Amino acid sequence: MGREAASAFGRWFVLESFPVKAELVAVCDLQQKLLDWFKQVPTVKLLTKDHAELLRSPEVDVVYVAVPHNLHEKMYLDVLNAGKDLLAEKPFGIDLQAAHTISDAIKRSGRFVRCSSEFPFLPGPQRVLQTVQSGKLGHILEIHSGFWHASDLDPNKPINWKRQVKTCGEIGVMGDLGMHAVHVPFRLGWKPLRVYAQLQKIYTQRPDGKGGMAPADTWDNAMLHTEVKIANQEVPLRLEMKRLAPGETNTWFIEVLGTDGGVRYSTKEPKTIWLFERGKEQIWQRIDLGHQVPFRTITGGIFETGFPDCFLQMWAAYAAERAGQLGNRFGCVTPEEAVQSHELFAAALESNAHKKVVAL
Repeated sequence: MGREAASAFGRWFVLESFPVKAELVAVCDLQQKLLDWFKQVPTVKLLTKDHAELLRSPEVDVVYVAVPHNLHEKMYLDVLNAGKDLLAEKPFGIDLQAAHTISDAIKRSGRFVRCSSEFPFLPGPQRVLQTVQSGKLGHILEIHSGFWHASDLDPNKPINWKRQVKTCGEIGVMGDLGMHAVHVPFRLGWKPLRVYAQLQKIYTQRPDGKGGMAPADTWDNAMLHTEVKIANQEVPLRLEMKRLAPGETNTWFIEVLGTDGGVRYSTKEPKTIWLFERGKEQIWQRIDLGHQVPFRTITGGIFETGFPDCFLQMWAAYAAERAGQLGNRFGCVTPEEAVQSHELFAAALESNAHKKVVAL
């Protein structure tokens, strides 16, 4: 993700009439091979394996931290204590306690902090937001939001830090993928009142890369059945986070159904938005989307968007909001939303452990 950030800053000039200039000036990584990769970025002046050295640099204003979850709390606090602003990776700490500690430190520091979540900056999710906010859906009947992977279907895939509680956290796949599922619902004001969780551990061990096997003790799949209050009515919101979803390479999706209309989007069909209309005949219509992004770029409106584009848009949203120039455009995950996600995931753990509905 650090290299993706470098790519975004390298393409910063494609943003049209943008109020902020951003460039990558310093990089910290423990792997020499990755540090060497950043040598080709002409703006980089400091390459180090010591994050304290990076934080001492007077040329660094903002720090992006993409590390395993067990390192979030210490490194985020180090950034804040160094007087730097922060774009934090999700889930904003290994657990709820860490998220609260980070949030409290942000309030004391007064620094500008947001959390990473890229996919809502694609044209499809932006159209979903506009459609819901238009009020044309009538009474909301149900919402379904999620993020699916399929790579862990292979039992011979070697273990990594995301499959171990000590580094990923007890929340497992919810920490890895959960922010993707909750960002848009939370931003629309849909906060779960209660949750019933179904969590699955499918493969409990994986190859350790050294000829043996290592425990894989995190949750592989999570389905959270919740209710949210919309217009004084309780509405079902189903959230799904799966590492074992057959046929899904990297699928973000959301569907909102109402009495008068509906909207459906999935990155499986990245150019397509589906809109439902209730008339004399009930119609689902398919619309092709172009490059309609929150922050205008040189790219023509008929062209397609991809992950580098939404990653750039996320960074543009961060920079614009930091400069007080976001306006009414969609912004990055706030610390409050990150803490709320952890509250949901902690309740989900309790729900699954006791097979009961847990109030939030």
